[in-house]
Amino acid sequence: MNAILVIDDEERIRHLVRMYLEREGYEVDEAGNGREALEKFQKQDYALLIVDLMMPEIDGWKVCRDVRERSDIPIIMLTARGEEFDRVLGFELGADDYLVKPFSTKELVARVKALLRRSRGNTAISSSDLLFGPLKIEKDKHRVSIDDEQIPFTPREFELLYFLAKNPSRVFSREQLMETVWGYDFYGDARTVDTHVKKIREKLADPKVRSMLATVWGVGYKFDPEAVNE
Repeated sequence: MNAILVIDDEERIRHLVRMYLEREGYEVDEAGNGREALEKFQKQDYALLIVDLMMPEIDGWKVCRDVRERSDIPIIMLTARGEEFDRVLGFELGADDYLVKPFSTKELVARVKALLRRSRGNTAISSSDLLFGPLKIEKDKHRVSIDDEQIPFTPREFELLYFLAKNPSRVFSREQLMETVWGYDFYGDARTVDTHVKKIREKLADPKVRSMLATVWGVGYKFDPEAVNE
């Protein structure tokens, strides 16, 4: 089993997270700042990163960006602030999930387990390509393209789009999407789903393709393949 790297300038937080993860049988490594984290990442293979955003020398945003340029490893970001800007920027740089301090260690462990299950391929989503007009979604390659032009997607953005497209015209609540795509129970922050949907729409530049990802007001979201023909 590859280790989990916990990156936080607060020693107390690192040790607390390490203790709970080791109780679950995970091997854990620590880094006290972004520079140390990137140096360790270059030398060792990790299964998942837990990254604090606000750190000296090199902050968590730069760590996410640098790691994502080289790897699809799952990343959970930690932040003392819950503003939308922090979450959106973290997701743009490739983070898969986030928790706001102070956080529940039980919740953190649940999210770690869920991300590792999905990164290792333990998912109920079928491995097949989907084609809707100019939009092609290739599950095995984790690739999205419009008219054969590839669009960069983070792992979580891809899984959300693929799941909705795999179940066309079916409406899913935010709670259902959190449970199915994120892999754990809904913890009361629907904005996580909303933020990912917003980023996906921004990347689907073709208006007809973008319109397939539809909001059902008061309920949730659905993928409407008929929209491309309207």
